[in-house]
Amino acid sequence: MSTTEQGPYLYSTLSRQLEPLTPGPDGFVRMYVCGPTVYGPIHVGNARPFVVFSVLKRYLNRRGYAVRFVSNVTDINDKIYVAAAREGVRSDELAARYLNEYVRDTDRLELGRPDIEPTVTDHMPEIIEFIARLIEKGLAYPSHGDVYYRVEQFPGYGKLSGRRTDELRVTEPGEAKEHPLDFALWKGHKPGEDTFWESPWGNGRPGWHIECSAMAQAALGPSFEIHGGGIDLAFPHHENEIAQSEGVNGVPMASIWAHNEMLELGGKMSKSEGNIVLLRDALDRWGRDVLVAFFLRTHYRSKLPYGDATLEDTARQLDTIRNAALALDRAESAPGEGIHRELADTLVSARNDFFDALDDDFHTPRAFASLFEVVHAINRAVEGEYRPGRAQLQATRSEFVALLDVVGLSGLATPQERAPREVIALAKAREDARAARDFARADGLRDEIAALGFDVRDTPEGPQVTPR
Repeated sequence: MSTTEQGPYLYSTLSRQLEPLTPGPDGFVRMYVCGPTVYGPIHVGNARPFVVFSVLKRYLNRRGYAVRFVSNVTDINDKIYVAAAREGVRSDELAARYLNEYVRDTDRLELGRPDIEPTVTDHMPEIIEFIARLIEKGLAYPSHGDVYYRVEQFPGYGKLSGRRTDELRVTEPGEAKEHPLDFALWKGHKPGEDTFWESPWGNGRPGWHIECSAMAQAALGPSFEIHGGGIDLAFPHHENEIAQSEGVNGVPMASIWAHNEMLELGGKMSKSEGNIVLLRDALDRWGRDVLVAFFLRTHYRSKLPYGDATLEDTARQLDTIRNAALALDRAESAPGEGIHRELADTLVSARNDFFDALDDDFHTPRAFASLFEVVHAINRAVEGEYRPGRAQLQATRSEFVALLDVVGLSGLATPQERAPREVIALAKAREDARAARDFARADGLRDEIAALGFDVRDTPEGPQVTPR
């Protein structure tokens, strides 16, 4: 296990430094991560926090921590009303459809589901009660059917983003507000909005920020260990969550605020900017292994450019890992005797380096470097004159698979089912098309192979077909 005795550290946007991760009073690391607003198919950028925090949970579990992972879905929002009107359907129907598509698309990443995935529509009583408590404390006020938060009544406002109230610009216009910076907790029902709920302040729906305060508290309590999400949510969304939750409860909402940076496709990837690649399309083209590794080969707090060159390089790196596993297979058919000392020593040092890297602000690029130390040691051992014995080869595979499993990639080193004859024939036809430089046909055949549930990768040893 890790040589870092103090345990894992994560960088907190709030304190601007690494913070030790300490379980809560119940022994759990409780983690809330802001999920998507379901008004369309999710894009690859939406998948980055899903991958990062799902793998963070896997790592913490392997380190011996019990984790309760909550990631919400926003199914009431202005963007949903707009998209529903554009498609000519009810807003709740549109949200339900895209919620199902979100689950289906992220299931293809094969990283499991969060322990709890709350939706706004399932938490309306908690939201209304939360707003009522803010009003009782003088931190919010009703106005013309809306309810607003009094920003100037919360002294700590701006501490997460580092912004001062006298420097902020208005993010939510409204003539009924006492102060330009106040933000909406409840929005009165407007013509054309086909869903609304009763409240003490009239029919309407919640504002965006109050949703997460109420859902996080319902699932994890008033204070928990990690609040995560994209860095674009730090202001105003997470800043407003802090004002709401800490204003009501008087305790820190989260011990650590962990934010992943943005994915870039000629700028921040977003639906509103129109520069997106849908997750389902990326999975169809590259497969889940390549996408998961792509997200993890760059540190979560660094911007991540999305492009063919990086993904192709990731695919080649994964082929190197697969080939090391195949080399172990071949070596087991003609093993040596005894212990290969270099392989044994490298496995121990690489394992320690792997967990030390993840203990240090979840540094997945360094963890991958440790995996490749194992790869190179395997290749040297099986190609040398003194080969490891069968027991050491089997133990090496077991440890290699266990390390890969932490980052969700154990399938790279486990025996793969044989591709059916139909898929093998398509792969051969694709190779013939490539040899004839008919790349359009080769791409079409690759798509046919993908539709049957397999990936084909070009390696120095020739095309390799593996299940998706």
